[in-house]
Amino acid sequence: MNTADKKHLNIGIYAHVDAGKTTLSEALLYLAGVVRKSGRVDHGDTFFDTYDLERKRGITIFSKQAELDLTENTHITLLDTPGHADFAPETERTMKVLDLAILIISAADGVTSQVQTLWKLLEHYEVPIFIFVNKMDQNQADKTALLSDIQKRLSAHALDFSETIISNVGRGNSVLYSEADASLNEDFLGNDEFQEELAVCDDELLNAYLEDGRKVVVSDIQSLISTRRLFPCLFGSALKMEGVKELMFLIDSFSKAPVYPEDFAARVYKISRDSGGTRLSWLKIMGGTLHVRDILSMPVAGSHSGAKSSGTDNSTSEKVDQIRVYSGDKYELLQEAKAGQIVAVTGLDSSYAGQGLGALTGELTEVLAPILSSRIILPEGADPFTVYKQLLELSEEEPLLDVKKDDVTGDLSIQVMGEVQMEILKHRCMERYGLEIGFGPGSIVYKETIKAPVEGVGHFEPLRHYAEAHLLLTPTEPGSGLSFDADCPVDDLAVNWQNLILSHLEEFKIRGVLTGSEITDMRITVIGGRSHLKHTEGGDFREATMRAVRQGLMMAESILLEPVYDFVIELPTESVGRAISDIQKMSGTTNPPDLMSDGSSVLTGSVPASELHDYATELLSYTHGQGRLNLSLRGYEPCHNAEDIIEEKAYDPERDIEQPTGSVFCSHGAGIVIPWDEVRSHMHVDTGWTPDGEGNSSASDTDLTRMGDALKSFKSDDLRKEAELTYEERTKAYNATIQELDSIFERTYGPVKPRYDAKADEERKRKAANKAPEKKYRAKEYSPEDSYLLVDGYNIIYANDELRALADSDMKSARDKLMDILSNFQGYRRETVILVFDAYRVPGGTEHVLKYHNLDVVFTKEAETADQYIERTAHKYSRKNRVTVATSDAIEQVIIYGAGAMRMSASDFWYEIKRTEDEIRDRLS
Repeated sequence: MNTADKKHLNIGIYAHVDAGKTTLSEALLYLAGVVRKSGRVDHGDTFFDTYDLERKRGITIFSKQAELDLTENTHITLLDTPGHADFAPETERTMKVLDLAILIISAADGVTSQVQTLWKLLEHYEVPIFIFVNKMDQNQADKTALLSDIQKRLSAHALDFSETIISNVGRGNSVLYSEADASLNEDFLGNDEFQEELAVCDDELLNAYLEDGRKVVVSDIQSLISTRRLFPCLFGSALKMEGVKELMFLIDSFSKAPVYPEDFAARVYKISRDSGGTRLSWLKIMGGTLHVRDILSMPVAGSHSGAKSSGTDNSTSEKVDQIRVYSGDKYELLQEAKAGQIVAVTGLDSSYAGQGLGALTGELTEVLAPILSSRIILPEGADPFTVYKQLLELSEEEPLLDVKKDDVTGDLSIQVMGEVQMEILKHRCMERYGLEIGFGPGSIVYKETIKAPVEGVGHFEPLRHYAEAHLLLTPTEPGSGLSFDADCPVDDLAVNWQNLILSHLEEFKIRGVLTGSEITDMRITVIGGRSHLKHTEGGDFREATMRAVRQGLMMAESILLEPVYDFVIELPTESVGRAISDIQKMSGTTNPPDLMSDGSSVLTGSVPASELHDYATELLSYTHGQGRLNLSLRGYEPCHNAEDIIEEKAYDPERDIEQPTGSVFCSHGAGIVIPWDEVRSHMHVDTGWTPDGEGNSSASDTDLTRMGDALKSFKSDDLRKEAELTYEERTKAYNATIQELDSIFERTYGPVKPRYDAKADEERKRKAANKAPEKKYRAKEYSPEDSYLLVDGYNIIYANDELRALADSDMKSARDKLMDILSNFQGYRRETVILVFDAYRVPGGTEHVLKYHNLDVVFTKEAETADQYIERTAHKYSRKNRVTVATSDAIEQVIIYGAGAMRMSASDFWYEIKRTEDEIRDRLS
């Protein structure tokens, strides 16, 4: 069959480092007849790893491709990608052009944090996934446990296809498939149990299966996979060629080739250079046909990223010189490339990663971002300007490097993902330019945003120039980045000037005013401005726009953001206390530890990236080699030590000549600079915008409406369901609303006072001591039917030094101790205390209530956390009763607001326990 007539697929292979990704690629190439011998990473003879440093280190650094016939029916372009986290952006870029992905999971490691990161990225780019569990030949491999882990951590719709595929794959090793093997009939999926598992993936299929007895057929499975409702799993060993034929058969049988439009469209996904220095633009044809000598319109970076088009012709025209199809380090020249093909094109000098061509407008930017910045140390005699140009050339191939040059000192700095990437950069600079560079100490990449909306004003009016811009800076949800829009009457400012302002905003890399770091999570909207019929030029609005943003930042309350990691620590149970203490010292947060069936524990949470240092080594040390730390970037959150960082950076925004904060006005025929805090009194345009609630002690109607909407979203019972509201979603909602809710409450009702005031409490005791003796019981404010205290047991235990130390050696004793304390507490307080312990990880566990003296102790059922039980109970009782929840879980505290309950932190809880015990002693003495 001619290659042009076959089904064509672009397939990427992804895995955690050392999971066997390149080994599987070699096995596929060998079975498809592309290579005569399967290469090995440890032998340095693999087909893909052609770069000498890749062979030396035994890792993949650059993504590469191979062309092969998977079967006589299917031709694929196979993309091998890096597995190391330092090269994750290179891995991410390939996802933009895939038809499906093979995700490899090592049987020895299971689902690691890196695998979960890859899963989320593939989900973001909506790529169908086939899962291959590798290294099943190792003794510790447990197929049942691995599948359960995959279904729990990745998707419940990850189904084992091993039995079905093995029974239908080729019968002998000499011939891979026969026609009978490759042709599938409707009966080959006849197993009732497997049929039901497939049907559960789709509601319509399930109804048809249960009510009409309709079987799931091949076309159904193809549709489920292509729409990411089903993720087939196979188990094997790539090194021993076990399960690889089955994987090929699985892909051939159940994958669907995309249908492309007739108009030409393409997506550039990376830039590289060949051995001769020729610039290559790697792209996937996503519609029509590309021919040699075609003239392409090349959009300028950022010209489509705003909310509205700039309205200007931000593009250049360039001719395609060559079209290459690579397989390894060799290529074939084509006269034309059709839709679905991935090719490397020469002649395009202004292309960039993520760029859309032809009918494919807009661009795709990476989700991942580097969090380290390092100063580049140049060899003696090197010209900084020349090195800067060379590094910019490298940044074309790796856009996230973000090379910066200090115009005052001439220092060069670069952003990187980690130390391994630094080593690669040093090697590439020496190899390509003969330049031996070094790196200074790495520092964390911080970002800045603002707390509340503000109007920024920029004016530029030296002699014979005029432009004024008014921009509304509005904070947006965490991780949203920057967006731009215009909401200005054309009578006030012509649309061409508004579009020009938007273009400048997309072009700028604006610095914040706290540390000079990049700004993010903000929408900037043009809301006003003025031009002059004769004196306004395009450059005038460039100046006015920059000054408006910076003036607005100076007016606003800025927030310094730092990168935060989600962590998973696997360690012996006796070391959990030490780990929790360490994370708290690093200003991190932890969830209650999960006890595993083998007696070890898993601790999850988040921690600032700046505090981790070499904690993985320290963990190995105190756990005697049994501890393992997995990290994934959570995003940017408010900095835990902002004051220290701001003081350390010592950035003065008013001395920043490149990005000034003031404006230029005209006085007596000459331009004068007006400081940022006086600009509004000199401005010529009044947009009428004012901050909400400015000058008022209460919240505005808009504020109260927003607060009501936010609380209403928390009150929805549907959102209580774990299946619909994941931990990440709850965290995102919390980060986006907690500061806003707190500020609204304070504007409405005044500053929030502490739950307990020590001085007021002492004064109350002093007055009570002067009164006549009282009876030996306390008059209750609420009857048991009126008042409830819900206590998150493990959260409270780990917030107390004594109980935490006890829990490290004997968790049951710690629980009993807390139960005794609360029993005594309730006997005096006369309120209904419900103590909740998490049994989420207990297999087959059922919810049960233990009556301990006068105390109700609840152990949750399997698959239900203490958080879920408390939320459910708080909703049930808070409608008619007074409900308080004792926990320091930040997400839980926010949801408690919506349930109508009151919150009590763990520290407040222990203060109340001590206060009550003191009061008991006082009354009994």
